[in-house]
Amino acid sequence: MPEQRPRVLSGVQPTGSLHLGNWLGAIRNWVDLQDSHDTFFCVVDLHAITVPHDPARLSEDTLSTAALYLACGIDPQRSTVFVQSQVSAHSELCWLLNCVTPLNWLERMIQFKEKAVKQGADVSAGLLDYPVLMAADILLYDADRVPVGEDQKQHLELARDIAQQRINARYAPKGPDGEPTAILKVPEPLILKEGARVMSLTDGRSKMSKSDPNEGSRIALLDPPELITKKIKRAKTDPEMGLEFGNPDRPEADNLLGLYALLAGRSREQAASECAAMGWGSFKPLLAEATVEALRPLQQRYAELRADRSGMETVLREGRDRADAVASRTLERVRSALGFLPATRDHGQQLLDL
Repeated sequence: MPEQRPRVLSGVQPTGSLHLGNWLGAIRNWVDLQDSHDTFFCVVDLHAITVPHDPARLSEDTLSTAALYLACGIDPQRSTVFVQSQVSAHSELCWLLNCVTPLNWLERMIQFKEKAVKQGADVSAGLLDYPVLMAADILLYDADRVPVGEDQKQHLELARDIAQQRINARYAPKGPDGEPTAILKVPEPLILKEGARVMSLTDGRSKMSKSDPNEGSRIALLDPPELITKKIKRAKTDPEMGLEFGNPDRPEADNLLGLYALLAGRSREQAASECAAMGWGSFKPLLAEATVEALRPLQQRYAELRADRSGMETVLREGRDRADAVASRTLERVRSALGFLPATRDHGQQLLDL
């Protein structure tokens, strides 16, 4: 039998437009993982409704995000690409995990504290609870590794704690040797390689984000060339001549030079040498050209995919079926350990038999 490859699970929300940070920091690395891992990539649309949203846009944004996955190089023949809400096990496992997760574990989540302040009295229970849904997303697929950035490490630790302390330690049955048999696999973080942290164009100390109200802070993957050029022209800089890496007093120089290296296919050493004596007036057009050319094939492929709606729906339907088969087996293990009757033959058991 061929050696089983380690499994990876990741996804992004279909809110806002995917940007350079999403591509260079995450999706580009996902593409490489397909060669060495069993990869599951989902569009996490259930997470998208923890804040006010436009229902009319949600389905189209979900399709758009999935199409961008494929345009960036995710291959549905080598990866399982699916939409979170189409696999009901996510919602059911979330509820089961809710019932064993202490409230104070959620209240200490940094992102909840920050976002709750912004939303005020309108903050939803879903925003408090979405780290448990994220834990369900990860644990359903017996993921060995989860690609994480700095802002998600706390959420992965929560998933690990729920699996270890609240499910396995409490409910795992004893094996023949008297030792507990794990119900849920406890995943490890997968720290991504260079390029994992792309900063804002308007503040070199803040991460590029879809939620930033300033559109000029990010370059969306589908921005047209003239808009890309305009955003880079307006990007924050400093008064010094020449670009360099590693100077804490020049975060914008570090960020923009790093973007140039990644988009132009240069090593950091080559980019630093090329731009060491270059002024901003010469560098920004160079960066704009590299960005436009790097995104051109991606945008062309995206347009082809979106023109074939039935083809996209087929990819997602096949991905849903593969994901559902795996997730249903995990969910049934948890259900059984918690004392529930087996799922009925007409749904869960059929999937368990796959």
